[in-house]
Amino acid sequence: MALRFVPRREPSRTMLFATPVLAVMLTLVVGAVVFTLLGYDGFGAVREIFVTPLFNPYRWQDLLVKAAPLALIAVGLSVGFRANVWNIGAEGQYVMGGLAGTGVALLTLEMTGPWILPLMVVAGIVGGVVWAAIPALLRTALGVSEILSSLMLNYVAIQILYYLMRGPWKDPMGFNFPQTAMFSADQTLPFVVPGTLIHLGIPVALAVALALWFAVSRTVAGFQVRVVGLSPQAARYGGFRENRVVWMTLALGGALAGLAGIFEAAGPFGQMVPAFPVGYGFTAIIVAFLGRLHPIGIVLAALVLALTYVGGESAQTAIGLPAAAIGVFQAMMLFFLLAVDVLVRYRLALGGSGGSGGLGGPAPATLAPPAGAATLPEAHLSQTKNAKGEVTA
Repeated sequence: MALRFVPRREPSRTMLFATPVLAVMLTLVVGAVVFTLLGYDGFGAVREIFVTPLFNPYRWQDLLVKAAPLALIAVGLSVGFRANVWNIGAEGQYVMGGLAGTGVALLTLEMTGPWILPLMVVAGIVGGVVWAAIPALLRTALGVSEILSSLMLNYVAIQILYYLMRGPWKDPMGFNFPQTAMFSADQTLPFVVPGTLIHLGIPVALAVALALWFAVSRTVAGFQVRVVGLSPQAARYGGFRENRVVWMTLALGGALAGLAGIFEAAGPFGQMVPAFPVGYGFTAIIVAFLGRLHPIGIVLAALVLALTYVGGESAQTAIGLPAAAIGVFQAMMLFFLLAVDVLVRYRLALGGSGGSGGLGGPAPATLAPPAGAATLPEAHLSQTKNAKGEVTA
């Protein structure tokens, strides 16, 4: 008797939400074993990264500060992923948003007034949208894959950042360090809880997630996104233009990535520095899928991934874990999520090769999903169909 995968009659809603938890648990166990084999205290590393920060009230501030940009970027990406628009350029859009807002800050450095920070925020959003418009234009006008174009633009944005920090925007009073001048009080995010690190960007990130939850599930634009992702042919038949959805989703992803960028520049950093690209744009992809492309799930997933940043810093000090360990844990989380996601459409069964549709037997041909149907975003989107095949919210 052997274990084998048997197609389910319909995707399992239970497994849809259980598999992210399973992926996190597998990451903890396998990560502990791997780092133990490498000569580190593997189980101590897991404890320092994923457990210790939860019981330290001071580290909760850091968790929220790092989770906010992850959630902002991820909810923007999730809308595009629902429509099969693969924006892999959020890191570049995050950088360009931070640079655009910083440009306004440098122009108004000697000025005062409550209008400066809102203007920086608008500039950050516009910077992200403009950078996202490049892959949108290339796809809709020339048919270029947005995966490749948006990915390559990340490195262009980072090189622009390096040029500005070492050239035109370098602070002449900064002792030759490649960085801008520090932002003024009117150019930095206010703290919503005095005496803590919790700045205005954190409640804004939560509000954006809730707003997108409503927009995707209760508006015509959200319905267009879901239909285009589920069936482009049905979308065309219904009069929905795919190119419009491409522009809308890429612009939204760029806007929220740019917003996260200027929030980071005007918040934790307080200036622009070469170390500004911290990988949030790439990590947000993991956050989006771990949260099942659902805004509330994304907020929870952002807290989990923020643990890898906050706890990773502690683990480097406490047990000498290398900085690269953070990326290893994040990569394993995505790998295991992709691996266990097969359980949404298939179940494990004991049985031999005989039979006709029983346990372990071959399923009827009509039940087998089409090629490519087990991809991660479609596994999520399948929950929007009811038993009659009708599209629901």
